[in-house]
Amino acid sequence: MESVKDHRRFLKNAYWREWDGMERDQQMGVPPPPLQQPYPQDAQLIDLPSPGDFSLGEMPLLETLRRRRSHREFTHTPLTLEELAFLLWATQGVHRVSEDGVSTRRTVPSGGARHPFETYLIVKRVAGLERGLYRYLALEHKLCFLVPEDELRARTADDTWLGEDEAVLFIWAAVPYRSEWRYGILSHKMIAIEVGHICQNLYLTSEAVGGGACAIGAFRQAEVDALIGVDGEDEFAVYLARVGKV
Repeated sequence: MESVKDHRRFLKNAYWREWDGMERDQQMGVPPPPLQQPYPQDAQLIDLPSPGDFSLGEMPLLETLRRRRSHREFTHTPLTLEELAFLLWATQGVHRVSEDGVSTRRTVPSGGARHPFETYLIVKRVAGLERGLYRYLALEHKLCFLVPEDELRARTADDTWLGEDEAVLFIWAAVPYRSEWRYGILSHKMIAIEVGHICQNLYLTSEAVGGGACAIGAFRQAEVDALIGVDGEDEFAVYLARVGKV
């Protein structure tokens, strides 16, 4: 039971008093981490439709809330590139970068505007996109093509993630130091809360384009980290969601 009590304490505001007197990297003048993980210089970048040009998302909020469900079955109708761009912008879209380049304001809230997540996508059915692994570059509002589907299959002994019927599998990976730099031991509760903000936006915008989503909290950590090519320590998968037409 002691471990249960420890985890309950994690959910409380128990650390605020301790945090107030702790040294943190920001206070000590350590340079902030990058706002976005680097990507290969020779990577293929794909322009996405601009948020200012979206013709989507006109469904009333009340209706999207009424429709919100976890959908576990999807049709084989592909998403359009505009629909995918809309979902990505709604979940991690950047409104502006701070003048000092330390933080971003986005479509979802984050403590201290730290935004510690990267969005990886296993694309299966999106019109005009090759099947494979991508990452959303939120600062540029572009897709970065990482590896084709056959290489993804070589990374895992269990191709469940590649065989399901969703159009896209969203994988949110945390880069904890982005939050730790400012908040230290408070960061991890904040990270857990903030990924919920992101996923709820995905649910609502999926409904708004005639689709649906289903969040996945139970997954094999090491396998998914290997699938998306992260180190499992300084960056690791936290939450997944299936998205497709219903």
